[in-house]
Amino acid sequence: MKTRPSLNWLLVTVAVIVVDQYTKRLITAKFELFDRVPVMPYFDLVRLHNTGAAFSFLANASGWQNWFFTGVALAVSGLIVWWFLRQPPDRIVVPLGLVLVLGGAIGNLIDRLEHGYVVDFFLFYYERWSFPAFNVADSAITLGVMLLLFDGFFLEGRRPPEGGEVSASSGQ
Repeated sequence: MKTRPSLNWLLVTVAVIVVDQYTKRLITAKFELFDRVPVMPYFDLVRLHNTGAAFSFLANASGWQNWFFTGVALAVSGLIVWWFLRQPPDRIVVPLGLVLVLGGAIGNLIDRLEHGYVVDFFLFYYERWSFPAFNVADSAITLGVMLLLFDGFFLEGRRPPEGGEVSASSGQ
């Protein structure tokens, strides 16, 4: 009897990393830092370097934050792999969420190790307001976290308890 999820899920992680790194290489090859090209109203491609974390948290620190966020990414990646390997084989939402977060974390980790910053290039804005620029890895992390939250809030309560079956006579 199979007791863990298929390792084929990790192909999603690889796909996220490949697409993330490919798009970042395209941007760095075609754009200089701060170059901006309108794509459609309220959306531009831009080349920015983020030495911080989400929403440029700690971006203006003296450089120690790169190693801090590298350590966090490594620790979180290890935790995600541990959590992933403990998923029942019939689950879909949690494993998908985990491998998306893992791919995004590794994609941004590669940037930190290679450049000392993360390349961001999607920019949504309206008049003077703009959402912080982000990349494919950030999108995968966000989608993965949304799936994990969806599972926790809406699906977890509908599952039978671990090791137990719900019988028709129990009224559950």
